[in-house]
Amino acid sequence: MPATGRLLPTQQADGHTQMALDAWLLRRSNGPALRFYRWDGPWLSLGRHQRHWPEHWNDLARRGRISLVRRPSGGRAVLHAGGLTYALIWPDAPRQRQEAYRQACQWLIDGFKDLGLPLHFGSDPAGAEANNCFATATVADLVDPSGIKRVGSAQRWQSGRLLQHGEILLDPPAELWEEVFEEAAPAGAPAQISRLKLDQQLRQSLVQAWSHCQWQMRPLKANEVQDLEGELASWSEL
Repeated sequence: MPATGRLLPTQQADGHTQMALDAWLLRRSNGPALRFYRWDGPWLSLGRHQRHWPEHWNDLARRGRISLVRRPSGGRAVLHAGGLTYALIWPDAPRQRQEAYRQACQWLIDGFKDLGLPLHFGSDPAGAEANNCFATATVADLVDPSGIKRVGSAQRWQSGRLLQHGEILLDPPAELWEEVFEEAAPAGAPAQISRLKLDQQLRQSLVQAWSHCQWQMRPLKANEVQDLEGELASWSEL
């Protein structure tokens, strides 16, 4: 019998709510699940093991320029502003890390190709990451023909389940990007991509690529929302 996959509606919320929901899905999902989301205001998410970051990030947070939150996944800092984030839960992913990334990203490659933007995996060494996730592109990331990292990915394994986080770079705010990372922002995505309802297009790409699953759109139920509130209350601060 085909596995049942869960699609969740696109949601906009603060960073703590978004990260708590992804951690909750990782712990509770019995089958594959996918959701896209956007953030209330500009947020800087730090990787699960990222213990050191520039002091001026704290100053930017104190001045209200950004908000800081820790992700349940690894990797380096990601500025969430003008982009689209996804979380993919995969309970039976391949245990070989590179293969898991390859299979977990193929639907994105297919989806962007259909939209006229071919992407390929990066080639930078995995240990070459800077504080900024988008400063390098490893085999876990997707790069466009201009060499711009268009999708940055990070993973978290828990009890044999995989959470893959991804940030799709669309229209990065140039001034804020330079304030945070002290370098020029990457170019935005082509206009034909940014104008689309990208979440709908890419959601359909996953449904087609993972046709072995029976996908259903299932928003959170009342009891799940209540359970999530408990997760959010215990969500660790920086």
